Amino acid sequence: MKLKPGSMHAKKSPAVEYNHLKLDYASTHRDIVEKCKRGNRRAQFELYRLYSRAMYNVCLRMVRSEQDAEDLLQNSFVDVFSKLHTFRYQSSVGAWIKRITVNNCINHLKRNRLFFEELEERHAEVPATAEQVTEDPPPGLDVESVKKAVQDLPDGYRAVFTLYLFEGYDHKEIAEILEITEATSKSQYSRARKKLRELLESSHLGMAGK
Repeated sequence: MKLKPGSMHAKKSPAVEYNHLKLDYASTHRDIVEKCKRGNRRAQFELYRLYSRAMYNVCLRMVRSEQDAEDLLQNSFVDVFSKLHTFRYQSSVGAWIKRITVNNCINHLKRNRLFFEELEERHAEVPATAEQVTEDPPPGLDVESVKKAVQDLPDGYRAVFTLYLFEGYDHKEIAEILEITEATSKSQYSRARKKLRELLESSHLGMAGK
């Protein structure tokens, strides 16, 4: 019986497979990135095409205005291309671009004094376990109603809620980004969920009464 080529090779361990996948993930679009670093305009356009829609959605979730979201998107990609020479593939290029975009959104929000006031409210922080409480949204709501309710959250609430729930940052990372404590991040997230539920219930009652 003939053995197939490679059939005697030892199977890779889960750790090796994981590191291989992580390397592939970090190296996604590496050729495009390297061409961008050399000033290739076609590659720069392609990188923008690949990530601009997702980054616009990040901006739109972070700020209220579509115009502000568009301006932040353009400013973020100006930063991306000016700083691309510093990118060393320690993460995926998408994650790196998102971090720049999020930072620009945060800087935009920080110009609003209310944003600081909301985030600096530490006297009424809630226990960390509060975020683990699950509450079902009012029945009959559609996606657009939820999106609108998120947009109606105060800036501080919306920033933490969006970073945690939609962008996948944990509270330690959010604390570093916003320069607050982890406890404050958890407190803001819990308050944001409570406020969101109130907005959704109010919207649902308003629609029911029509």
